[in-house]
Amino acid sequence: MKKLKYVFISCVLGITGCATTAPDNIFQLADTSLQDRQMQSRFFETNNEVELLSAGIAVLQDMGYSIDETETKSGVITASKTVDATNNAQLAGAILMAALGGGNVSIDSQQQIRVSFVTLPSKIDNNGYLGRVTFQRIVTNTQGQMTKAETLNKEDLYVEFFNKLSKSVFLEAQKI
Repeated sequence: MKKLKYVFISCVLGITGCATTAPDNIFQLADTSLQDRQMQSRFFETNNEVELLSAGIAVLQDMGYSIDETETKSGVITASKTVDATNNAQLAGAILMAALGGGNVSIDSQQQIRVSFVTLPSKIDNNGYLGRVTFQRIVTNTQGQMTKAETLNKEDLYVEFFNKLSKSVFLEAQKI
């Protein structure tokens, strides 16, 4: 019984000795978070959230995305598409390594672009909805390993989406 007690104490000390503390800045927002949120969000003057979501689905499909999930009660749409991620510099490096006898070198092969579009009733203007879209990508290499996961912050991507969405919302409202 005494040995069991010492084993238990040793295990507890071993577990607590391996504990790590979180970094001080774990909950700190990035310096660009306000600019990112402004780039990702637009106000739409419409009283019909379902039409706004429907327009969002149409725009995403026009941009080549497949709709993964829709939850109209929550105001959420998720979509994705898979595209080529081959990088010429990586390809050249892999060829050079193979020529020098470096063996099999993996390179980025494909990326999955994931989109989420969320609508919320505006707290400032009761006659509209706020729409926010985010684009993320997950890059995998030729061996199927994930090499990169990031949020895309290319302003032209968001401008293109919101310009098309504004036109689509207008056409939905006019029943065209």
